Amino acid sequence: MPIFQLNDEPVFPHPTLAEDNGLLAVGGDLSVERLIAAYSQGIFPWYSEDEPILWWFTDPRLVLFPDEFKVSKRLARTLRNSGFTITFDRNFRQVITECAAVRTEKNEGTWISGEMQEAYCKLHLAGYAHSVECWSGNTLAGGLYGIRLGNIFFGESMFTRISNASKAALTALVDRLRKQHVQLIDCQMTTSHLLSFGAREIPGELFRKLLRENI
Repeated sequence: MPIFQLNDEPVFPHPTLAEDNGLLAVGGDLSVERLIAAYSQGIFPWYSEDEPILWWFTDPRLVLFPDEFKVSKRLARTLRNSGFTITFDRNFRQVITECAAVRTEKNEGTWISGEMQEAYCKLHLAGYAHSVECWSGNTLAGGLYGIRLGNIFFGESMFTRISNASKAALTALVDRLRKQHVQLIDCQMTTSHLLSFGAREIPGELFRKLLRENI
């Protein structure tokens, strides 16, 4: 299948036209309008600084249904005794900066370039992107960020500076989203870490159906 070149309009080819590896389109920009158009169809940007903007739709899709979220008794006990404090949307910029920094420090490379950080900060100011902060005293110990559209939350990245801090942030997020009747957390890429919390792969067709019903 061809890789589609985007123009100035915030529109995308149909997600089913993506390559087997998920690559759908190249180009465009990271404007609020284009990002919302992308996420509402399950499409997300993922690229390195030396690449043009690449847009993806992965199939199957790793998702987490809040009611299926699993925390071991040992971890639950550890989190209860951790002394962490959780906040929401208190410092979005610091969270996304730390998500990028932690990966860079580990020489893992990161897609969260300066351009991406500025774009998602604009999404935050527009009310779409949200952060969860986990504090140890006055120190930001861990956190995560993502995008909420309707009753879908699209998880983007998380980081930890103190053991279990990102797990505490994730647990707090799921509890909050469950209470707000959010139906689905999109995890994008399959990892053993997320699978251990109850995430599972579903067909791309079902994922798109859930998006249509809940956004």
